[in-house]
Amino acid sequence: MHFLSINWNPSEGLDLGFFMLRFYSLMFVVAFVLGWFLMKKIYLREGLTVKELDSLFIYTVLATLIGARLGHFLFYEPEMFIKDPLHIFLPVEFSPKFRIVGFRGLASHGAAIGIIIAMYYYSKKIIHKPILWILDRVVIPVSIGGVFVRLGNFMNSEIIGKPTNSDYGVIFRKLGETFPRHPSQLYEAGGYVIVFLILWYIYWKTDKRNNLGYIFGLFLVLLWAVRFIVEFFKENQVAFEDQLSLNMGQWLSIPFILIGFYLIYRSKNKTVKSA
Repeated sequence: MHFLSINWNPSEGLDLGFFMLRFYSLMFVVAFVLGWFLMKKIYLREGLTVKELDSLFIYTVLATLIGARLGHFLFYEPEMFIKDPLHIFLPVEFSPKFRIVGFRGLASHGAAIGIIIAMYYYSKKIIHKPILWILDRVVIPVSIGGVFVRLGNFMNSEIIGKPTNSDYGVIFRKLGETFPRHPSQLYEAGGYVIVFLILWYIYWKTDKRNNLGYIFGLFLVLLWAVRFIVEFFKENQVAFEDQLSLNMGQWLSIPFILIGFYLIYRSKNKTVKSA
């Protein structure tokens, strides 16, 4: 008997009769919709229009999904670019046989890179402000969006934690298991809630929002530090990570953290007027 463990075996989604609304997809929708409302509040304070916000929403959605998808295969399964390249862009596999599998495999590091690239274009073509200005603001809803993505992973019983070797933990019955694991998805989601609250407070209650790059730099340090720490409780996603001193998620987090420290230091001399 595992007295301190939870048996976890939820349904895949909400059966609406004509189709199944999967919880993972629902969590993405919640993340984007909530992000839109949070950015609307910020844009109203900054004197920007809803039209400019709508453009930001489209850029962010596309950058997140495309960047996360490409990032997964670039960092974790690069052989797929040769073996089955259509699978990267389509919800099907052609090798070893054709089957519909959905879009499995999204890397948060790839999403981060995609958003940075999209925000560069957006800042130049739409709002005509420094890229760090928009990054300082868009990372606030991005941080809370990460919470819902990890909740979706938890609902799917994926990106699972290591065995706790104790009574404590979550037993993922969907995987056919009988022993508890660390609920690493929930650890990470909880960490992202804290990151969001810190960034939200700094933007609304301090003048640091006027220091170009400060909030974005702090976001990089805090969010990827959470990711780095939680990775110690996760199972490696692909086999080659077993040969690494740190797993791929941790190695990819280190450059983001270092860049964040640099931006925080640099922001002291870079100020901009804000509403």
